[in-house]
Amino acid sequence: MAYPTKLLGDDESIVHELRPHWRTLVGPALLLLVVAAGTGFLLSWSSTGGTLHSVLRWAGLAIALVGFVGWVLRPFLNWYTTHYVLTDRRIIVRTGLLHREGRDMPLSRVNDVSFRESLFDRIFRCGTLMVESGSEQGQLVIANVPAVELVQREIYRLHDADDERRRGLGSLPSDRS
Repeated sequence: MAYPTKLLGDDESIVHELRPHWRTLVGPALLLLVVAAGTGFLLSWSSTGGTLHSVLRWAGLAIALVGFVGWVLRPFLNWYTTHYVLTDRRIIVRTGLLHREGRDMPLSRVNDVSFRESLFDRIFRCGTLMVESGSEQGQLVIANVPAVELVQREIYRLHDADDERRRGLGSLPSDRS
C-alpha cells in the first residue's frame, strides 16, 4: 500500500517512503507461534473427553482468537497502515486503519533533526527520529525508523535543497516594463 501521490502538492515528489522497522513484528510473530502451538495442544487434549473438555476447548479457542486479534493481527495492521514519507517539501506521518492520524511538517520549519539508537536498535539498524520545528507543535518523534541515521542525513539534505529552492523563487527578477 503505497502513499497516494494524489495527496501530494503541485510539483511535490516522494523521496523516501518507509514503514516502521520489521522488528516491531517479531513479538507478534513469536506470539502467533505460541498461540498456534497452545491451541493445537488444547484441541488435541480436549478432543478425547466429555462435556468439561468440550467447554475447555471452546473457552481455549475463544481466548486464542482474542489473543490472535489483539496481540498478533492488530500490531500487524498498525505496522501495515503506518507510513513515514519524505518528500522534497515535507515530512508526512500517517497511522491507523479505522482511526487515522496524520502529521505533516514542512521542511522549511525544520530546525533540528536528531536520532536515538539503543544497543538493540543498532543491531537491527533502526532507531527513533526526533525532528524539531519552529511551530507550535514543536517536536515530531518517529519511532522504529529503518536506517535512522541515513534518514536523518536525508532530511538535512532535503531541507537545504528546499531552502535553496525557496530562496531562488523569492529572488526572481520582477518584470519592469
